[in-house]
Amino acid sequence: MIKYRLVCKGCDLSFDSWFASSREYDKLKNGKFLNCHNCNSKQVEKSLMAPKLINKNKFNKINTDLKLKKINKKIKEYQRFIKDNFDFVGENFSYEARSIHYNNKKNKKKGIYGTASKKEIKELKEEGIETESIPWVEDKNN
Repeated sequence: MIKYRLVCKGCDLSFDSWFASSREYDKLKNGKFLNCHNCNSKQVEKSLMAPKLINKNKFNKINTDLKLKKINKKIKEYQRFIKDNFDFVGENFSYEARSIHYNNKKNKKKGIYGTASKKEIKELKEEGIETESIPWVEDKNN
C-alpha cells in the first residue's frame, strides 16, 4: 500500500488517498477513474510528499515517554497542591467525609484527602457527598 497526497486542479483541494501500488495509481489516473470528492473534477494530480524515515516504534516510544513524563509532572503538581491545602486523614477518609457532610464538624476550613476503596467512594456519592479520585504517584527521589 502507498499513500499519496493528491491535489485537485479544479478547486485546489488537497487530500490523501491510498493505493495498492504506484502502478495502481497510474492505471486509475490513465483510465480517468480518479476524481475530486469535493468538485468531482478529473484534474487530480499527485503532489510532492516526503517519505517517513523515522522508525515508528522508536518514534512512538519517545512520544509515549514524553507524554508520560508530562502527565507525571502534572500529577505531582496536583499532589503538592493537595498536600499544601488539604488535611490528610489516611484510611479514615470515608468517616471524615461523612462527619463533615453531616455537620458533625461544622467549622472545617480545609478539605480532606486520604484513601478509600471504590465501594466506599460509590457509597459516599450515593449519599450526595462529593468526592474525586486522582492517581497518586509516589516520589522515587528518596
